[in-house]
Amino acid sequence: MITRDSAWDLLAEHTKSDSLRKHALAVEMLMRAYARKYGEDIETWGIVGLLHDFDYELYPTLPEHPLKGTEILRGRGFPEELIHAIASHAGLEQFPRNNLMCRTLFACDELAGFLIASALVRPGKSILGMETKSVRKKLKDKAFARSVNREDIIKGAAELGVDLDEHITFCIGALQENAAALGLDGSA
Repeated sequence: MITRDSAWDLLAEHTKSDSLRKHALAVEMLMRAYARKYGEDIETWGIVGLLHDFDYELYPTLPEHPLKGTEILRGRGFPEELIHAIASHAGLEQFPRNNLMCRTLFACDELAGFLIASALVRPGKSILGMETKSVRKKLKDKAFARSVNREDIIKGAAELGVDLDEHITFCIGALQENAAALGLDGSA
């Protein structure tokens, strides 16, 4: 059986970067929040979010990431549903985003990174008090967090069938609930 603890161990085995681990935690938090909202399996969705980039440090380019990761997951007995969802965020033809879990992961991935970057430049490096309008303003600034794919953020909300502002607001709220775990509560 795949548990959150075993998923964390797999992430820690393959991901040494603190920032990439925090990204994985943030995406896990967003996936859990959306699973609650949609009445889906919170543990499964959380594990998908946690592991979506577990192979990225070893294989940072497409298609190795996520294809090498799928091999590792299959070798460890992960269910095909989880493997497909994890791989679907990369946009490869063989892993279409054909269900709500896949679309939600895609919608949360880039936005999580952008929200963390936005919080880190705020006074106190806190996500607490962050507002959607300030995030939208930063999205327009191409020099800010330039590695974040803004088109994917917009496309993700559209594929999920939610208004972009609504999606940003929901995700900010989910990360605010877990700000301390991400080091974004202003206590650093």
